[in-house]
Amino acid sequence: MLLICVAALPVLATSPSSPDSLIVHRSAPGPHWGFSLSGSPSRALVMDEYQRKWQKGKSNASVAFELSYSSLPTDSNQYAADFGYPTLSLGIKYAWNHGVTMRRTDDPAWGMAEMVDYDSRMGNALMIYGRFARPLYRGEKWEIDYSFDFGTGYCHSIYNPENNIDNELIGSHWNIYFGAGLHAAYRVARQWGVRMGIDYWHLSNGALYRPNKGANFVGPSVGVVYYPYYEQVLHPDPMLRSHHFKGYWYARAALSLGAKTLNEDWQRTQFQTPKGDPDYRTSHFKLYPAYALQLDVMRRYALRWASGVGLDLFYGSYSNHVKELDEAAGSTVSHSPWSVGLAAKHEVFYGRVRLHMSLGFYLYRKMGVNAKEIEQPYYERIGLHYEIPHLGGLSIGANVQAHRTKADLTEIVLTYPFLKW
Repeated sequence: MLLICVAALPVLATSPSSPDSLIVHRSAPGPHWGFSLSGSPSRALVMDEYQRKWQKGKSNASVAFELSYSSLPTDSNQYAADFGYPTLSLGIKYAWNHGVTMRRTDDPAWGMAEMVDYDSRMGNALMIYGRFARPLYRGEKWEIDYSFDFGTGYCHSIYNPENNIDNELIGSHWNIYFGAGLHAAYRVARQWGVRMGIDYWHLSNGALYRPNKGANFVGPSVGVVYYPYYEQVLHPDPMLRSHHFKGYWYARAALSLGAKTLNEDWQRTQFQTPKGDPDYRTSHFKLYPAYALQLDVMRRYALRWASGVGLDLFYGSYSNHVKELDEAAGSTVSHSPWSVGLAAKHEVFYGRVRLHMSLGFYLYRKMGVNAKEIEQPYYERIGLHYEIPHLGGLSIGANVQAHRTKADLTEIVLTYPFLKW
């Protein structure tokens, strides 16, 4: 997946025509590479009352290995200097999730769905990801950092109407992986440390299939870390930071092609279809395309940060299908494939890679009864983007769009800055 591109951060090159030209790669004395090994007992989070009705077991455990890279002050990497010499890692995690179980019991909310006499299980998962860990404090003995992970995960056991019918957490083998953590490491030797912390991680398919409740976990972690570069980044020259950066404004346009399955189809087949019907609690759902145009005005006020505001225009090809479902249920709610939103936007830069985040409010949206019930008037986007060299700032990336953190669609995005001042 495109999200795994964060793992390439240590080897990014930059063009001399952009602020990214402040990175200059040089051979440098001293080691850049290290690793860590950690384990974590976690608990599945129950996100709402709906999940509380069928979530039973919540415990899991995981182990993770990460190969880590750190720029050194002698590398003249301006981004690394501005972030306090963060650690960039490629990680692999394995989670034992058989303790995460689900089972529906009699409740009017389940409509025509018939209860089964067994527990459904999430099953084990393997994740591969890139990690960005930024130090908040570095001392002779202690280091405190926060981290973000982006990657992909493979789940062996998924929703199956034959033998795993109440597993509403995971509906596809391949999923998007996201994680975040806060850690403290204590140096027990010159190049070794013991690290403790608390970590959150999430697996879901970004609404590319159903079900897609998503699995969320939080728990403590403990491990060992080997960081032979630590002493070189402990006391960097403060003059290496980009105090000379000159901010600027820019306007850009972004076109995206997204895809999603419909919660309306999930609700209909799971709870509004009688047993014996071919669609009764099916595991097959149609994928619909969705399109968007973004027009943004941004201010890059630091080498690593930019913020602004944008107008978002959406087109959902699935609007007519939703209209048919609503009309069959007797609804007279109006429908339109078009939606318009106004969004606050923020981006974090590291070389040619940037993390995109936005929070928007719908000015116009008529997507039917289900949208009125489960969608908020606001929406969120998060994703990773990469600026392609020698193409005037053109970038490609992937976003997940959500409502109240629940994925609505996944999209591929092309962004072009057409004006700068």
